[in-house]
Amino acid sequence: MDIVIRPARAEEFEEAGRITVEAFVGGGFTSPEGPYAQRLRDAAVRAAEAELLVAVDAADGTVLGCVTFAVGGTRWSDIATPEEGEIRMLATAPAARGRGAGEAMVRAALARSRELGLAGMAFSTQREMTTAHRLYERVGFRRAPERDWSPVPGVDLMVYSLAF
Repeated sequence: MDIVIRPARAEEFEEAGRITVEAFVGGGFTSPEGPYAQRLRDAAVRAAEAELLVAVDAADGTVLGCVTFAVGGTRWSDIATPEEGEIRMLATAPAARGRGAGEAMVRAALARSRELGLAGMAFSTQREMTTAHRLYERVGFRRAPERDWSPVPGVDLMVYSLAF
């Protein structure tokens, strides 16, 4: 495989944050001026308070994407129970799309959940993120509409889950 998934290194935090902002703001999923954009940019905090995984090109070490992994009930989880893992802020650099980096990061989060002895995974996604939805379904996640929620008025999130 030409993509390696591993914990992010300090020297990669800035690039991971840039890729995340680019994916969410550039994709039209959040405002560049809002507080969420700053949260997306601050990969160092995510790495310190949760697990920040990066997808890197095996040949040259270029960061291709990143995802935040958290156990339910912790600061970085939104919807997962304490028996589930959760992914947040999955982002792939535009130049790396189609290479399998997103799927590799999701599968790494699944492996991490199993490694921790969790019962499954659950996470939120925006309705407009249809490309991501296809990836999640291909990997085995299913919609959990009974868990859908809204963090702020006007932002309605869908939930996907997978039990092990």
